[in-house]
Formats: sequence, structure tokens, C-alpha cells
Amino acid sequence: MAELSMREGYGRALADYGKMNPKVVAVDVDTSASTLSHFFAREHPERFFNVGIAEPCAVDVGVGLALGGYIPFVNAFAALLALRSLEQIRTCVCYANTNVKLAASYAGLSDFKDGPTHFAMTDIANMRALPNMNIIVPCDAAQAAAFVPLVAELVGPVYLRINRGSTLPVYQPGSALQIGKGILHRQGIDLTIVAAGSMVGRALLAAQELDKDGIHARVVEIHTIKPLDGEILLDAAKETGAIVTAEEHVRAGGLGGAVSELLAETYPIPIERVGIRDEFCPTGRNIEGLLDACGLSVAEIIFAARKVKKMKPGGTEKQ
Repeated sequence: MAELSMREGYGRALADYGKMNPKVVAVDVDTSASTLSHFFAREHPERFFNVGIAEPCAVDVGVGLALGGYIPFVNAFAALLALRSLEQIRTCVCYANTNVKLAASYAGLSDFKDGPTHFAMTDIANMRALPNMNIIVPCDAAQAAAFVPLVAELVGPVYLRINRGSTLPVYQPGSALQIGKGILHRQGIDLTIVAAGSMVGRALLAAQELDKDGIHARVVEIHTIKPLDGEILLDAAKETGAIVTAEEHVRAGGLGGAVSELLAETYPIPIERVGIRDEFCPTGRNIEGLLDACGLSVAEIIFAARKVKKMKPGGTEKQ
């Protein structure tokens, strides 16, 4: 599973789960060969609906299917689903609180070849602002697959954020996974790196490098951006005294914003946010290079960790 792209992990899992739950249906916008919902279409053609290149229409079709008692997964590119369909998502999905699952593929910068118009840099912020919306950001193919049945069984709107390619493998299939509960990947006492999605693997690499300098970083994965796991974050704040967030999203309104808001109101500590800078990223030749160029490198996480540690009361960096 670790070698699969995240979208393939999701697509195969959706097709498999469809065999067990006849209420699951899939909607796509003529992109099934890209979102890989075609795995579901091949196995369950009578439950697959291609509405053409019309993301708002796809959302409304999903709403109708949900009102008819089905569990629709609406598949589309994240940049288009979260922006072009935002009114339908707000009114017909969230306001009406319908049981629609939005499978947002090619998320973040993962559609690197198609450039800024196809980057989903602000989608989490868009979705976080909507009442009733649940937001889930898997870290790799195995976790994306594991979330499919959990998302299907959760009653209510879900935004499932799926990257195009593979990411550093982190999740062990069969490991405990619960919507709304973060994962402690690594203990540490000097600071905590809180990461989501593709940045979880990079956060773990950063922690390994910091260890060499005697800086012991805890690593917490927050796969559910909303509802946020306040308990694991408050524990980290109280026990390590400083936090770095890392996400494949702009710094405003995403994971970093959610964590900062929580701690500003409950337990203020030094926080640094690693995310896409307040600018449009260029077209990339490959995803790893583009992530680095847009401020999401392992070195950037390390720099933020050193900085935030110095900001702790009496904090001095170990040399």
C-alpha cells in the first residue's frame, strides 16, 4: 500500500467498500481516470454517476442521492470542488446537513504540472468556515484507504482531502484510526511538531534531524482538521511548551490557524506555522521540489522548531 498514490489507495478502497455497503454510490465530473473513482465504476456501474465537467451539479446530484438514502462520494479536483462548488456545498450540503462525502482529489500542490489555477491551497480554510463540515486529511495511501469506511459510516458532510501522488509512508494498516482523534507518532519534551497530510512524513524527518542536535521534538498528526482534537494539542502545549504546525496549505485558515485559535483561547504558548507562503506557487517539475520551493521543506520545519524553542520562557537552543 505504501507504494500506491494516495488517490489509488482511496479509489481501490472505495470500490472494495462498495461491495460491503450497497448504499455507497459515486459521482464524478468526467475525471474518474484521474480521481480513480473508475475503480468503483468498474465494480459497481449501476451506482456510478458521471455528470460531466460540472462540479456544482455533481454536488447537487450527491445531495439528491443522500436525501434518497444513499451515501454519495462526490469525486472532483480539490481546487474546483472547494471553489467552483462552494455555494452548493454551503447551502445544500452544510446548511441542509446532508450526508454527502466530498472526495477532493489532487489536493494541495499535488497537481504540480497544471500550475496555480489547479492548486488547492485554500480549500481547508474554505471548508473550515462552514458549520457541520468535517475535514479529514490523510497522510498517505494506506491511511486514505482506511478512512473510506470511517467516512462512509459517519453521518454528515465530510471533506476528504486526497493528494494526487504518493507521500512518505507513515500509517501502518490496521493501526488505530478514529475521526477526530490525533495520532502521537513520536514523543518529545522540547517542542511539538503538529502536522497534517503530506507533511507528516516530513515532520518525522525533521524530528530525526533535530534529535542529532539534542532537540527532542514530539510529532503529532492531526488528520481531522475539523473537529479538532483539542485534548492531544493541549497535552502537547502543556508538556512541551512550544508548537510548530506543518501543512500543505496556506498558513491562514488551515491547520496552523485552527491550532493557533485553540491555544490562544486556552493555553497560549509560542507557535510557528509552516505552510505555503502568502503568494501563488509556480508550476513545478515534480512535487518534492515544488514543496521545497513553496516553504514546505524539512529544513523549513527544522528552522521553525529552533525558532519556537528559543521563544519559550528561558528557552535556549542546544548547539
